[in-house]
Formats: sequence, structure tokens, C-alpha cells
Amino acid sequence: MSVKAFELVPAVERDLLMGDKARINIECIECCGKHLYVGTNDCFIHHFLLVEVTSSKGKLIYSSQKLLHKYLGLKKPVTELRAASALERLIVLCDGIVFLVDMVTLETVPSAAGGGAKIRGVTAFCINENPVNGDPFCVEMAVLSSKRRTVQIFMVYEDRVQLVKEVSTPEQPCAVSVDGYFLCLALATQYMILNYNTGASQDLFPYNSEERRPIVKRISREEFLLAAPGGLGMFANAEGVSQRAPVNWSESVIGAAVCFPYVVALDESFITIHSMLDQQLKQTLSFRDGHILQDFEGKVILASTKAVYVLVPLPLERQIQDLLASHRVEEALILTEGAQRNIPKDKFQILHKRILQQAGFIQFGQLLFLEAKEHFRKGQLDVRELISLYPLLLPASSSFTRCHPPLHEFADLNHLAQGDQEKVLQCKKFLISYLGEVRSTEVANGCREDVDTALLKLYAEQNHESLLDLLASENACVLADSVPWLEKYHKYFALGLLYHYNGQDSAALQLWIRVVDGDLQDSTRSDLYEYIVDFLCTASNLDLVWKYADWALLKDPSKGIHIFTRRPASKDQSELNPDDVITYLGKHSQALLLYLEHLVLEKRVQKEKLHTHLALLYLERVLSLLSESPANDQQLTKARERLQAMLRESNLYSVQCLLGKIESCEQLLLERATLHGKLEENDKALHILVHKLRDFPSAEAFCIWASSCRDSAYRQRLFHLLLEVYLDGSVPGKAPAAAGSNSGEMEMAAVDLLNRHGEVFDAVRVLRMLPEGWSLQLLRPFLGRAVRASMHACRTSQIAVGLAHSENLQLLHDRLKERKKPILISEKKGCHLCHNTFSEPSVVCLPGGVPVHTHCAAQRVRDSPTKRQLTNSSNHT
Repeated sequence: MSVKAFELVPAVERDLLMGDKARINIECIECCGKHLYVGTNDCFIHHFLLVEVTSSKGKLIYSSQKLLHKYLGLKKPVTELRAASALERLIVLCDGIVFLVDMVTLETVPSAAGGGAKIRGVTAFCINENPVNGDPFCVEMAVLSSKRRTVQIFMVYEDRVQLVKEVSTPEQPCAVSVDGYFLCLALATQYMILNYNTGASQDLFPYNSEERRPIVKRISREEFLLAAPGGLGMFANAEGVSQRAPVNWSESVIGAAVCFPYVVALDESFITIHSMLDQQLKQTLSFRDGHILQDFEGKVILASTKAVYVLVPLPLERQIQDLLASHRVEEALILTEGAQRNIPKDKFQILHKRILQQAGFIQFGQLLFLEAKEHFRKGQLDVRELISLYPLLLPASSSFTRCHPPLHEFADLNHLAQGDQEKVLQCKKFLISYLGEVRSTEVANGCREDVDTALLKLYAEQNHESLLDLLASENACVLADSVPWLEKYHKYFALGLLYHYNGQDSAALQLWIRVVDGDLQDSTRSDLYEYIVDFLCTASNLDLVWKYADWALLKDPSKGIHIFTRRPASKDQSELNPDDVITYLGKHSQALLLYLEHLVLEKRVQKEKLHTHLALLYLERVLSLLSESPANDQQLTKARERLQAMLRESNLYSVQCLLGKIESCEQLLLERATLHGKLEENDKALHILVHKLRDFPSAEAFCIWASSCRDSAYRQRLFHLLLEVYLDGSVPGKAPAAAGSNSGEMEMAAVDLLNRHGEVFDAVRVLRMLPEGWSLQLLRPFLGRAVRASMHACRTSQIAVGLAHSENLQLLHDRLKERKKPILISEKKGCHLCHNTFSEPSVVCLPGGVPVHTHCAAQRVRDSPTKRQLTNSSNHT
């Protein structure tokens, strides 16, 4: 695709150069600063002064002034001119002779004494623009000879030339370019790279110089541009490697130059301009009769046979803007990045960022969101530029104004979409994604309020799931702008979160309560009531808790009580006093019960007042259910079980207080029995269970419960007491119970008790208590268990005694070993008891390590009133 990169501007008109002489043609040109030198076919050199002038339309034009012209006297065309400005000399090739001319007077420089200023038999030469000689007052030059297959290296001084090197080539060279020690040569059939210092060479590719004119052009340090077969412009470095893709130009190219980032090529009819960055043809200019194209210090000059022109590059920024205006984003970016080498770093960074931002907006308008986002990111776009496209998203308090000149052509999103609602929706989804990514990065620095407020509005409008995440985390949403927007889209729960984040908890709770009560509609959370309870549970403002807990308890006491029961422990002033809570819950009986259960049963608070209060509430509930007609058996059973569990498990409540309240209630006999047990009035408890309730399993359970934390003797006394109640059949202090079925029932209960818990009883005492007429068969399980228990106890005692004796002997043995001192006896030693000598090694050692005869020790034990401990030992002398 075309782009206007250059303009062709006349520099020297035909009339100024040759007047009315029609046969004069331009053969070569040279430019040094403002000075232009033209060599013609009539052996003249013309010197012009070129002055750059800016026209009224802002275009660059050239004004030329002829300073001098000089005839060289050889009657041959001037083939080539090169300026050596440091020497103030022109190097001229004419009629196969290279000689020096003064740049000012155009006079031929005479030869110095001892050295010549001319080189004969030359077909072409070039100046080394990257010289290896450090002398600033000489110029290095490579020369091609017409008679030999060589390249000669000369040093050019003010008044002489000096040959310093000559290298051979495999074929006759016809074109040359030099950089440092490297020569790039066009031979008769191929191109090659030759290092004239080391002699190393590298063939590049074949080429037929007879078919078309070779081109060898140095374009940068150790890099050359060559005309290759197939109409290609090939790049090659000093190692013979191409690091750039070739450009596809005309087969009939006669000249080429580089004006970065472009390659300019000249053929018989056109000037073609290719990009070195993407190798695409960018511009074509018509140019008839052109035969010279040269670049001089970045200035590209062309010549026809009659006139000279300058190819003026348009400013890169203008070229880039033209590409962007045509929506050629990739080309604009490639050109921008390629121009980096020609622009100061600071200026380039500013330009590059702006071009990236513009490119991003172009691709945004094309719905290429991924590419747009990447360009926004690289270009460090002020995100408000993008937000401002969306009507009403920026808060009213924002001070943002769009960049000038503008980065895009859109007034707003509606202008961009042209009424296409699907396009609008896609753009909003993109902005949601983009803002979500950049809000926590440096991109949002300084404009966090604008970003978060815009994101909130988009979330609310699109019913986006991330709205709550935004408000539940750190954010900078502007409250004044956000409230009406959230109300518009019925996002009351989210609005409450925003109030909470801004420290307005009371406003948040009032809003949420209206939603729960149905005054406002918001389906965000179906469990909003539970959320309010949790919110109050963690609220540090106790005034809020007391204010709104009443509403929560009236709504659902079982859940509302969590405000107090699930409140996390705290050491600051937000800790609630349980006494204050109990007082507050006085009008909420169910909630009060649940709170006391939390304190007593879950937190295990050991306070008599709380335990008594809870037990009384349990009792009141039971009495209330008993008074109902008809009674709800299921609820009553559950209530009594809770009361009974409380009476059994707690040891802190006031037993007398509770006993006084149920003393006259014959329906709560089991509870009365438990209370008597707490007072250790076990006989009264068992009397109630056995004689009034006739609940024998409960009586046995009572004994187990009452003795659960006591020793075995207490448990035995309790079971014996129950057995006595069964066997006695009468209340203490009263006459025995009537005989008959009741008596038989008591006997069976006694038998069952013995057979089930026989291990608890003292069997001898039981046998004394039992009536004479009882059958042993009934007591067989009990007696069998008793006998086994007795035998087991006896044998266990024997084993214990034996183990103790064994342990004692082991300790005595270990004690002897610990002494680690041998007992020495001999025929010369005597017994300590009988004083006779030892005749055998068997001895007994008395305490203190004194050896005696075994029979003496035995006699001493028999004679002693108390047994002494002896240790047998055997030693070998």
C-alpha cells in the first residue's frame, strides 16, 4: 500500500546549468553540505550553492546559485566526483585518470615534490567512509584498475596520493564499495566480500555484469546493498550474511540509495521507494531520463541528463499520521519503531507512546480489543481517555480533559457504534475487562477514583458478578456518583456495601432492612437476613447492635440470637457484657433461652446465676406445656429431656429453688428424684422412682448416674440401698407394702438388679439380706459371678505377692552386682562365725561382704529371732 514518504524537488534547473547548449549532459554529481558539484560530458565541473527555503505552504524548496565552472582540459566526460572536505579537495575521475581539484577554485592541484597527484588507468574508485587510518588529514580510497585484476588502496593527501595496498581478485572488478578493511566487489560474474588486510574473501551470489549494471552501495557500518538477479535488492554484511529481507525492485534498476528506513531505487522511468522494515513498496514517483541517484549525508539527490533534483523526505511523524489516518496500524508502528535511530531518545519515547495510543483507539473502533489493549498498555494510555468515550462514566468531580490534539476521531461511544447496540455492548464488556486489569497497576495511579467509579457503574448496568467483589474490597468509588447509579439498577445490597466501606453502617443497615421487609426489591442475596445478622455479629459499634438486634430477634429469634452468640472475642470496647445481653433479651424469651444455652452449654460459663436461670426457663417451658390442653406430647417429651439433662449434668444451679417449684407437681417425679439425688437424699430419690413411679430401669440408672464421679464404695452403698428398697418393700418409717403382685414385682426387680450388677455388690452381705425362701436357681447368675469374682480376686492377690517377691529378689541381685567387688576366699582365710578355714568355694556372704560357711550361715538364721537377708554367691579362686 502506498504512502507519501518523499517529494521530488528541483535543485538545479536546465537553464542554470547549460543555458542554450543542448548537447551538454550531466555525467556525475557530488554534494558536500550546501555545495553541489556537477560533472558534465564536455569536461566541465560546475559549482553551485544550494539553499533550503521553506515556502509559504510549509514545503521545503531549493534555491541554487552558480558559483563557478571550470574546464579540465581533457576533452572527455567527467566520470566521477568525490569530495574530501577535510582536505578541501575534489577527487575527480576523467579519461581514466584520478586527480585532485581545489574545492573552491576548481584548479587542478599540482603534484608535490617526490610524489604524484594523479593515478592513471582507473575505471572506478570509492572513498572509505569508515577509514582504518587514524590520520584526519588524509582520505582512504579504493581504486579499480582497467589493466589488472586488482584493487588498489591509496591514501589521498592535499597534494599527492600514495599507494598503500594492492590485492588481487579472481576476475576483473567493475564496481567497488569499501568499509574499514572490507571491500564489496562486483566482478564480471559474481559479487564478493574481500578483506584487503587479511586477504580473506567470501563469495556472495552470481551476477552477470554484461546484462545489467551492477550496484554496490555501502549503507551502514560493514553493510552493503547489492543489485541481485531477479530484480532483488539484497543486503549483505562483512561476513557475507544477509540480516535483512531483500526488497523486490525493478529488473532495470540503475541506481540505489538508502534513506532510512527506506530504500530508494531508480530505473529508466520511475523512482521506487521500499521500506527496509517490511520490504513493501511504499511510493512510486515518475522520473524520465534519470541516470544518477546518490545519497549524501542523508540527502538523496537525483539527476537526469539535464537537471538535478533533491528527493525530500516528508517528516516521519507526518508519514506515520498519514498511515494511521488510513487505519494502517501495523505499517505505522513498524515505521515508528524503525525511526528510533533517527530521533532523540526522549522525543522518540513521547512519539512512540502517542502512536501506540492512537493505534489502540483505531483497533478499538474496529473491535480488535486484544490488539487495542496491548497497544494501550505499551503506550501507557491515561485510562480516562478511554473512559471518557463512555457517556456519564466519569464522576462529575473528575478534572480530566481529553488529550489535544485528540488521539481518535470519536465523539463518544454512540458516535463510534452508530446505533449498533451489539457493538456498544461489546465495547462495554471490553472496558470492564480492561479496567479490571489496570485498576491495581500503575496505570490507575492518580485516577483511581475515576477508574473505580466507572467500573462500578459498568458492573451495575451489566449486572456483573464482580460488583460485590469491587465493593467488598479496597476501592475508591465516589459515593455521590455511585449512589444514584446503584439505586437506578436496584443494587441496594451493593449500595449498602458502599455505605459500609465509607463508614456509614447505619445507612447500610437501614437499606438492607427495607429490602428484607419487602419495601425495596433486590434479588442479589436471598440470605440477606442472615447477612445482616452476621454483619451485626461483627460490628464494632455497639450502639448499632442494640439498635438493630431487636428487629433481627423479632424476625427470627433462633437466627437473630447469633448476633450475641457468634460474636468474636474482643479485648476492646466492642465486647458485650453477658449481663447486659440477658437484660436486653428479657422481652425475647426464646432468644434468652438460646443465649443462656450458649453461655452454659457451649461456653461452659461456671456461674450459679446463669445455670439456675437456664434451669428455671427449662422448667417454666415444661410447666407451660403441661398446662396446655390437649398437651403436645412430642414437645413435652423434648422439653423434659432438656430439663432432665440440665438437672443431671450441672452442679451449679440452686437445687432448693427448683425443688420448691416442683415439689407439688406429681407429673415431674423423675425430675424431683434427680434433685433429691443432687442433695444426696438418695433414699427419697429411690423411693420416688421405685414406689411412686415404679420405674425400675430409671432407679438403676439413677444409681449409676449418682455414683458416676464417686469411688466404688459409694457406688456399692447406693446399689445396696436400692436392693434394700426392693427387699424391704416399704417406705422408711412406714409399714411394709402390701403382699401380692407388688411384692413379686419387687422381688423380680431385686433379682434382675443382682444379676445385672452383681460385680458391684458385697456377695456376703447380699446373702445375709436375702430371704430364706428364695430359690438359688434365681440367683445363679449373681452367685456364679460372685464366686468367679472372689476367686479372681484371690488369685490376683497371689500373683501380686509373687511378683512382689520376685521383684525383691531381683533388686537384691542387682544391688550385689552394683557393688562390682569380688569376694575373695582361700584356704588361709577363716570363716567369720566359726573361724575355721574354707575347704570349698561355696560360701555365703553376710551384709558388708563378709564370707562365711554355708552351714554356719544356716545355723545363724535358725538361732536368730529375726531373719536376715543373705545373698548366695559362688566364686572361683
